[in-house]
Amino acid sequence: MIPVFVQHQSRLKLLDAMISVVRAKGYNATRVEDVCEAAGLTKGSFFHHFKSKDELALAAVEHWNQAGRAFAAAAYHQHADPLDRLLGYVDFRKSLLKGALRDYTCFVGTIISEAYDTHPELRAACARDLTAHAEKFEPDIREAMQRYGISGDWTAQSLALHMQTVVQGAFILAKAKGSAEVAAESFDHLRRYLENLFRPVSRAVRAGAPSRGRPVRTHKSVASRVKGIRK
Repeated sequence: MIPVFVQHQSRLKLLDAMISVVRAKGYNATRVEDVCEAAGLTKGSFFHHFKSKDELALAAVEHWNQAGRAFAAAAYHQHADPLDRLLGYVDFRKSLLKGALRDYTCFVGTIISEAYDTHPELRAACARDLTAHAEKFEPDIREAMQRYGISGDWTAQSLALHMQTVVQGAFILAKAKGSAEVAAESFDHLRRYLENLFRPVSRAVRAGAPSRGRPVRTHKSVASRVKGIRK
């Protein structure tokens, strides 16, 4: 009988190998043999733990979600200002753009781009992971909206999902360009967007008057200017 500890370690090796191989090759191109080779285990060990590649993938999505604890422990959570926490998250994401593409691109994002139509159970698992990650920002966004007096036809949920959209899109561009530089630029744009969304209005409100004699910048006035340009 194989000791439980050994079983646990071999299972973890398969989960980590699945994540690594999929990030490098994509889900459809990943074979059981590739995962076993990366894990340094036999196919017998693989089928002892999992019935198929799809079953391993589902377990790996959950493992990926648990491995995201590095975000929970990141220093940006210590900021008193909720907007600084959001900006700190973007900075933290940018700091992870190191090494090969497979080292920093998203495992679940890679899977869902390939398997969204052919593997509904796997798609649903990936969707839950992406949504859960975005939901972590909603309290900070709501607090920032209250602190800076921001309102509009958008919600904390929609902004959180937009942030996740930029992150996933940045990874796709990095893959297309073969470089992290374009992803870093996308994160910089997201950072500027968040700052412009909250802080210009807050400065004018706290001052009690428009800054430098200019009207207070609101989302409505920005929309009006865009509409005027279209005309």
